[in-house]
Amino acid sequence: MTTSSTPKAVDPTLSPPVVNAQSRIQWATFVMFGIVFGAAAIVAAWFAGQNQINAIFAQLAAIQAQPPFWAEVPMVTGKYLLAPTVILSVIAWAITKTSSQPRRWSRFVVITILLTLLVRYLSWRLFSTLNLTDPLNGSLSLLLLSMEMLGLVASSIQLVLLLRVGDRRSQADQLQADVMAGRYCPPVDVFIPTYDEPAFILRRTVIGCQAMDYPHKTVYLLDDTRRPEIKALAAELGCEYITRPDNRHAKAGNLNHAIAHTCGELIASFDADFVPTRNFLLRTVGFFQDPNVALVQTPQSFYNPDPIARNLGLEGILTPDEEVFYRQIQPMRDATGSVVCSGTSFVVRRHALEQTGGFVTESLSEDYFTSVKLAAQGNRVIYLDEKLSAGLAAENISAHATQRIRWAQGTLQAFFIEANPLTIPGLTLIQRLGHLEGLLHWFSSIPRIVFLLMPLAYTFLQAIPLRASTAEVLYFFLPYYAVQLTVFGWLNHRSRSALLNDVYTLVLVFPLAATVIQTLISPFSKGFKVTPKGLGSQRFVFNWALGWPLVLIFSLTAVSLWRNLGWCLSVGWSGEHLQGVSLGWIWSAYNLVMLGIALLILLDVPNPEPDVWFDLRRVVRLIEKTGTGSDASPLQINSWWGVTDRLSEVGARIEMTQRGIRPIQPGEDRPVSLVLAEASLTLPGRLVMTECGGDFPIAEVRFDPLTVEQHRHLVELLFCRPGQWKRWDSPGELRSLWLLVRALFRPRILTGNVRIKALPITQV
Repeated sequence: MTTSSTPKAVDPTLSPPVVNAQSRIQWATFVMFGIVFGAAAIVAAWFAGQNQINAIFAQLAAIQAQPPFWAEVPMVTGKYLLAPTVILSVIAWAITKTSSQPRRWSRFVVITILLTLLVRYLSWRLFSTLNLTDPLNGSLSLLLLSMEMLGLVASSIQLVLLLRVGDRRSQADQLQADVMAGRYCPPVDVFIPTYDEPAFILRRTVIGCQAMDYPHKTVYLLDDTRRPEIKALAAELGCEYITRPDNRHAKAGNLNHAIAHTCGELIASFDADFVPTRNFLLRTVGFFQDPNVALVQTPQSFYNPDPIARNLGLEGILTPDEEVFYRQIQPMRDATGSVVCSGTSFVVRRHALEQTGGFVTESLSEDYFTSVKLAAQGNRVIYLDEKLSAGLAAENISAHATQRIRWAQGTLQAFFIEANPLTIPGLTLIQRLGHLEGLLHWFSSIPRIVFLLMPLAYTFLQAIPLRASTAEVLYFFLPYYAVQLTVFGWLNHRSRSALLNDVYTLVLVFPLAATVIQTLISPFSKGFKVTPKGLGSQRFVFNWALGWPLVLIFSLTAVSLWRNLGWCLSVGWSGEHLQGVSLGWIWSAYNLVMLGIALLILLDVPNPEPDVWFDLRRVVRLIEKTGTGSDASPLQINSWWGVTDRLSEVGARIEMTQRGIRPIQPGEDRPVSLVLAEASLTLPGRLVMTECGGDFPIAEVRFDPLTVEQHRHLVELLFCRPGQWKRWDSPGELRSLWLLVRALFRPRILTGNVRIKALPITQV
């Protein structure tokens, strides 16, 4: 199917105009920046010596000097100050070991402990630690407290919501039986929207969609760049092709245009680089037997390492950046009815989508706000926590930043559009709370910058933003921090350690903070930017556009650390100011290490080929024919058995189980055939390398151009096997610390270790 003319019978509600945008922009911006300017005016009056303001802060300072008893350290000896930390940490550790996966009872106990410690910590911070003796110290102290409060509010909401999580995998087992038996098999239109992605990426996606086990499906390639080669690709693979005369409303407009030209009861959508497993529709379609279910979202998996793991040399060790969202946040939201559509790997009911006006076109995050509008209409948007597809993660740190900045801007446009989840009619309070947690997440970059800069105040401004003795830190701060560190990975199902989470947050802290501020001022100033895919590079490249703020802060922190350390060693560690300086020294040391690791992440390592290699072991037979078959050169057929060590769409690396293969000479290129015995698939290629270092030789084969059927079978083997996308656990806190220190002192640019690594997620 090809369309390129004016859409026929298009529902005008599928591309709604931005309504009341100006009034929403004025009110939202006024409220948010009014708070900032109001606080700045109070501080300015304090510096100017305004009597009433001075009197207020003098009273507050008196409270800090004589805090209530619950904000003071009890009169006990030093060893007992550690008792709360030791006892509570042991209790938390024991719970995580008794209940290796969070259950209702264990989650309730752990979250109750965390919330209790949080209240205890806040009582101390509010009544005992503020330095309000003068405007400079007071302003910095209150700024630090306000940034902490912003982060703690978001954390508290998340902890409360985590008391309940959803898990629909057992329900999917039951509903799949109805689909497989043919009792419920509505027609499904499969959409693959594309904008400028390379044909080799689209080819595997189309093949994967066609390979899904489902009787009534039609695959549509939605080409928003009107490329003749993509139209030819659709014809070659036998899928439908739809285009349109313009690119209005970007991806959302492309999907809405396709809705007007198709008729399936359900719509499954995959980004251009996402390949579903064979059982994707079998596992998801059954949920639509409930007429209230409008959308089923599944998690995103990735068949290549994200640039953070790659640049640190920790592929297959660090979990992908999105794992926390799909392991912890989405199940939490499923229990509260606030699941977010992620733009790919979902199925939606056409009728429900048309009733809400199609995919939302007012924002860059058309997926997020479409799910909000569906829920607001009384529909159920649910989450199946099962890896049923995989795509390409951003392949360098610049593409990674482009993607996250688009997500941040698109999500924060919520404050300025009709589909604002905090105000749209139809959502419950708990649903709004789930969305509020997601909106607050993007504001976390601003406090993180303050936490980077605040230790510099000790050195360059001679200020003490936080007044705390060693005893107070041990008694009030350490228990909360230690317990949080103990249960952080357990609560997010081992998807991220606290240390690694801080590193991932720090890398893009400045561009994300700038995006937050720019979006609040001018929310629609930037258009949709597609994340580039299928890239390759031949050398190390440092991203200065992202890195220069971190380089500057790193330099200032190093100077601050040196000056404070020298001062403390020469004068001693006693006295209030020196206690403050020592706290700043520890803080600066931590920041310096994290900044160093972040700068390493911004150094992209070479990626000489964009092809993805899998750690996939399959029995193969390597066949080599020599001779022409004439009397002078009789035909000889030699064959050897082996097991693949790595496999991709372009070649294979084989551990031979037989000797006798003739070593390949420099510059030699011998034609061979590779037979994958289990798949009954024969692939032509050329033997390009042999190694004889071990007991048996290693051979590497590069495939010749494959036929459509050969490539189809290979893609199905590599990408479409049910259950192949496995999860692995993130390292714990101690191992994370060791890995980060090792990466800091042995960066890849020094080791030269840039060999393409096969991901372990497909081991069979």
